[in-house]
Amino acid sequence: MKITLPQNVCKIISDLESRGFEAFAVGGCVRDSILGRTPEDWDITTSARPEDVKAIYRRTIDTGIEHGTVKVMMGDEGYEVTTYRIDGEYSDMRHPDRVEFTVSLEEDLSRRDFTINAMAYNESRGLVDLFGGMEDLRSGVIRCVGESGERFNEDALRMFRAVRFAAQLDFSIDKDTAEAIRELSGNLKNISAERIQTELVKLITSSHPERIRDCYEMGITAAVLPEFDVMMKTPQNHMHHMYDVGEHTIKVMENVLPSKVMRLTALLHDVGKPATGTVDEEGYTHFKGHPNVGAEMAAGILRRLKFDNDSIHKVKTLIKWHDVRPDATEKNIRRLLSKVGEDLFPLLLDIKYGDILGQSDYMREEKLAILSDYRRCFEKIISEKQCFTIKDLAVDGHDLMDAGIPAGVEIGEKLKSLLEIVLEDPARNKKDVLLSYIKEGLC
Repeated sequence: MKITLPQNVCKIISDLESRGFEAFAVGGCVRDSILGRTPEDWDITTSARPEDVKAIYRRTIDTGIEHGTVKVMMGDEGYEVTTYRIDGEYSDMRHPDRVEFTVSLEEDLSRRDFTINAMAYNESRGLVDLFGGMEDLRSGVIRCVGESGERFNEDALRMFRAVRFAAQLDFSIDKDTAEAIRELSGNLKNISAERIQTELVKLITSSHPERIRDCYEMGITAAVLPEFDVMMKTPQNHMHHMYDVGEHTIKVMENVLPSKVMRLTALLHDVGKPATGTVDEEGYTHFKGHPNVGAEMAAGILRRLKFDNDSIHKVKTLIKWHDVRPDATEKNIRRLLSKVGEDLFPLLLDIKYGDILGQSDYMREEKLAILSDYRRCFEKIISEKQCFTIKDLAVDGHDLMDAGIPAGVEIGEKLKSLLEIVLEDPARNKKDVLLSYIKEGLC
């Protein structure tokens, strides 16, 4: 097995070897190289102690020196170099309480999570695969190194990572590994929201977001996203649907682009349905008001998982308006644009497209035709630079004050009224026309 290492990685390994230490590229970079993928990072493991590494290089950063990790800077690039180690107990299910440095590569590799991440490589020794990582890569299997329960009790997040790797690589999960996840998944409640968020985003933005179904079946979402479990148990008995809420959600995720905002919106767009569901006398289910309820619920979930405010705002807005179905007229689309915003409107159309594909075949062609009409209206409004926001009005607050409107809240209310007039007919967006409405007291 020949892996082409980057020049800087070769130099660091060579520098360490020339001083009598062992050094290897290790972990995900080795795995990805074997799979023909471009590694995001190159990590190096070595028998050298952190102080030895720091003595060799002028520019280093103590990124995790208590656990043996020093970042070596080569120009603008940083490479984490970590001393071989044996981990102690993980009382917080995240970090080892203590680490013990070792000179044994085998001991270092034996503490790692999965066999496919427990391989090392350098040019002098070649591939070091002590736990069957190559065979699992060939077979497409995620398998723990050693005893699965021990690995997951050390760091509970590894259970979520198992599913995430399976989604990213389109691998299956080893039977013993899966059984341990089912048994221990409740321990994920002890993991920080930030770490859960990272794995969730990587999973749902992968090429196989449907693997969130594995999270449900193994008890992971019960611990970290219980709202999804409720969705999986909520039926939709209606001509427009052929799946329950959870399966419909999965179909929508599969049919939107793999960006964080789009996949989060797809994941949570119907989260309000269980709370709003009713059944009529004929046995059909209805979910009146679920977009507004779902938008608030989604914002709460994303705050709980420590997402950034910009993502929360975008997801909340898209969910709030995802089910609106106005007639396809320019006036209606201008009004919707004024609420959603120009940047988010194309995303809203894409969410609606995915939503339609996740429904039954009933009236699908008609729904898609209407969506195409929405898009044409939107493109025409933008190309003609029609006004749909207050900032695009032909007048501003200073103009209104010059017209005799006192400064303060009333200015804002007048501008909103003028926008309503322009949304009805964009030809009215002229300074003299709008000021005439003010002077005649018509708004």
